[in-house]
Amino acid sequence: MKHGLLTDCKTVILVNGIPASGKSTVTRELSSSLGAPSLTIDGIKEPFMATFETIDRPFNRKLGCAAYEVIWSIIAQAPANCVWIVDAWFGFQPKDALLRFLQQAGVERVLEVWNQISPELAVSRYALRLDARKMGHPGEEYLPELAQLASRAKPMMIGPVYHLHQDQLPADFTRLTAWVKEHITEGQPALITP
Repeated sequence: MKHGLLTDCKTVILVNGIPASGKSTVTRELSSSLGAPSLTIDGIKEPFMATFETIDRPFNRKLGCAAYEVIWSIIAQAPANCVWIVDAWFGFQPKDALLRFLQQAGVERVLEVWNQISPELAVSRYALRLDARKMGHPGEEYLPELAQLASRAKPMMIGPVYHLHQDQLPADFTRLTAWVKEHITEGQPALITP
């Protein structure tokens, strides 16, 4: 039986990228290979979305912000030697907000997996999933905005960053997992301080 990954300080692996950039697949692979728990914005938000008949874009955003706070509240209550994987598009909030949540949760080390994706591939993937998306997520009207977002989105750059180029698949998850383990076990100093 695989036990959760433990380290010398509370550690968070940010699986970051715009919508349709492959975050969910990366999160599942890392969680499985590391035996580390994961938290996702959609995993928290979508059960609540299912209770409403209609959800407009502003309300969707409010639910996303609430789910974001829930993630950091859960991590704050975890023991100090836990490793968490957090799947989100972190650019939907100011970087200062992320830094504040990390500090409040007692996170001392941050790693980031940045899912780089071209505008064309992001739009193609999002369009293919339109029929399968839960009601309340933006629809086809979001595609031009997503293309613009893909052209300017950047990683958060709080700690070490692993660049995963989604246009160059298949991804080498063995290499990614080795990179994460190396950064967790090398005993580097804490990166987030109050």
